[in-house]
Amino acid sequence: MDIRTGNGFDVHAFGPGDHVTLCGVKIPHAQGLVGHSDADVSMHTVTDAIYGALVRGDIGQHFPPSDPQWKGAASDLFLRHAVDLAAEMGFVISHVDCTLICEHPKIGPHAPAMREKMAQIMEMDVDRVSVKATTSERLGFTGRGEGIACIATATLVKT
Repeated sequence: MDIRTGNGFDVHAFGPGDHVTLCGVKIPHAQGLVGHSDADVSMHTVTDAIYGALVRGDIGQHFPPSDPQWKGAASDLFLRHAVDLAAEMGFVISHVDCTLICEHPKIGPHAPAMREKMAQIMEMDVDRVSVKATTSERLGFTGRGEGIACIATATLVKT
């Protein structure tokens, strides 16, 4: 069997706004996230994990931030592209594990909706999509509340 694992990592700084979008779910917050697209750090990370498993570069190679057409774009477009590319290459995404690293907002209350949304976009069973969070114990930029980091792993199986 051809089983592949890819990892993704991304960060976005807090900036003006009244919510953050994580895993496609709008979460009320005193600040927003800054980015060229909608700054959904979790979707960017999962997208990169899929590209990594496929050995197809990273999100910036497929959707360059220098290209104005992606300004403000919804990150589900990027994730959908990675999922479609996996299918074109004969792979099924077997499992995704996504960990958000932040002091706030609290992720736990939103995790079920986030898992549902990600599973829907990737056309997967929700029991194969993990979304969880941890803090950095008040250390570094996430600990100071300056932004959110995310790490993800995707497992793909050749059909």
